[in-house]
Amino acid sequence: MAKILMKGNEAIGAAAIKAGCKYFFGYPITPQNELPEFMSRELHKVGGCFVQAESEVSAINMVYGAAGAGARVMTSSSSPGIALKQEGISYIAGAELPCVIVNISRGGPGLGGIQPAQSDYFQSTRGGGNGDYRLLVFAPASLQEAVDCTMEAFDLADYYRNPVMVIGDGMIGQMMEPIEFNEPVKRELPEKDWATVGTKGARKPNIINSLALDPAELEKHNIKLQAKYKEMEENEVRYEMYNMEDAEVVMVSYGTTARIVKNAIAALKEEGINVGLIRPITLWPFPHKAFEEIPATTKALLSVEMSMGQMIDDVKIASSGRWPVHFYGRSGGMIPTPDAIANKVKEILGGAR
Repeated sequence: MAKILMKGNEAIGAAAIKAGCKYFFGYPITPQNELPEFMSRELHKVGGCFVQAESEVSAINMVYGAAGAGARVMTSSSSPGIALKQEGISYIAGAELPCVIVNISRGGPGLGGIQPAQSDYFQSTRGGGNGDYRLLVFAPASLQEAVDCTMEAFDLADYYRNPVMVIGDGMIGQMMEPIEFNEPVKRELPEKDWATVGTKGARKPNIINSLALDPAELEKHNIKLQAKYKEMEENEVRYEMYNMEDAEVVMVSYGTTARIVKNAIAALKEEGINVGLIRPITLWPFPHKAFEEIPATTKALLSVEMSMGQMIDDVKIASSGRWPVHFYGRSGGMIPTPDAIANKVKEILGGAR
């Protein structure tokens, strides 16, 4: 199959349509604006519908409605826009409805800036809304991976009846790379017999709701949700191990930052310093088992992020105190350089060799 040169936001939109997405509800915010623009132009060609809502709050509740009717539906936004959607995301997770949410992240807090950042890690992995819920979260490092993850996200959302998030920083949204549209791994999906598609007198109406006033019933529902999240943790973890043999330091990084880390690893290798990388592809579930593959030569871990260190908690949990955990990061839209990362590794090891 011939590769196509596309911008990240548009490639994600094209992948969604190829995966069967028929409805998109959103609101403009930089740096993801090309995605809804693409959907507004292309969805009607496949019999779909695009609506620019009056706000992010309206958009996520439109997603709730379309998902409740059994449709494949997506929304996208950037950092503060995703924050506005959090109440609706919690409702959707509570009602066990499938949808795909794309976050092309920017610097914060607050309105922040429009440059790339990874400071939405807490928001995506810990659940920004209320209650005990989880999203399956993909963090692609390339446009090809963004396309693949987006297409798979729709199947996973349907399979688990749960929202799935694809999170990329502004570079993923704005860069151009050659991509191809590969078919996702086929899985047997459950029938959507819960959807509100009309009864035609053949059955009782389906009721979709996240309100449970009986505490015993709500606890029972939460226990059911936790069992589903446990299944995700057992079956849906994705990660890459890179240059791990005889690594003295293992860096942990995701998304486009991991690409910069690989350049730092190449430069360090030329100086005789061997450094490995664990790259989470799913931020949740986090790849704890990858840390069991760290070689005996490793002296320390280094979390490298475009944030002030939001992933460190998960790195520390996964490392279980077996190695000291260090941090290097930039924030606010500043991008780490391979030289700066390499210098941090040398500092950890006691200087240049």
